Amino acid sequence: MPFAGLGLHILFALFCAVHVVRSGQQLYWLFILFAFPLLGSLVYFFVIYLPNSRLERGARKTLSAAARSLDPGRAVREARERFDATPTAQHQMDLAAALLDNGQAAEAATQYEACLKGPFASDPDIRLGAARAFADSGRPVEALAHLEALRRERADFRADQIAVLRARCLAALDGHHRDEARAAFEEALSRHGTFEAHAEYAIWALGIGDQATAQRLQAEIERITRHWNKMSRELNEPVLRRLRAARQAS
Repeated sequence: MPFAGLGLHILFALFCAVHVVRSGQQLYWLFILFAFPLLGSLVYFFVIYLPNSRLERGARKTLSAAARSLDPGRAVREARERFDATPTAQHQMDLAAALLDNGQAAEAATQYEACLKGPFASDPDIRLGAARAFADSGRPVEALAHLEALRRERADFRADQIAVLRARCLAALDGHHRDEARAAFEEALSRHGTFEAHAEYAIWALGIGDQATAQRLQAEIERITRHWNKMSRELNEPVLRRLRAARQAS
């Protein structure tokens, strides 16, 4: 039994080590993981891996949605008050994220632009937030620049979100990029298969009159959403609303 326990420790450390290399983390983590297999792996899991996982993002998204439903402007008000009182880079990052979550993409983009000139300019969360803000405020070219940089430098960082957002940005360019947009949507679908990938692809397909693709995607969307609970539907309501509007417009 002790040997089996030791083996599990090593396997856990190897799992974390693979994540270190693939996600571009600092290489000193490798020393920590193999010098202290169990403790190092646990620290890495909770400090690095879990905060970037879908499970953690889903929990944060649920809590954020619940707070917004009770007081839609509270997060922005509190973030703005903190930044006005103490204009640090961290407080500006928090304000930018709160604005983006509240649908104020243009102002969020302005705040993110300032963040990108500060000490956290290379932070992947900042770059992804900036890309989302640029995309949502009609600036797809600037969004794509950050997404491509993330794909090069942090290949495993929120790859599912980046793939869908990249496809959306290509779709927002002129008609000459239609083939690239379709290829990007297909890649997001095949690699990640998330509801968001299906829904955004369907919205785009309906927008260009590709009914065959939209119908194929709709069947899978219905399968995914069939067993959703109320909270899941509320969390995804913005995308569902856009999808319903696209269907009506087509």
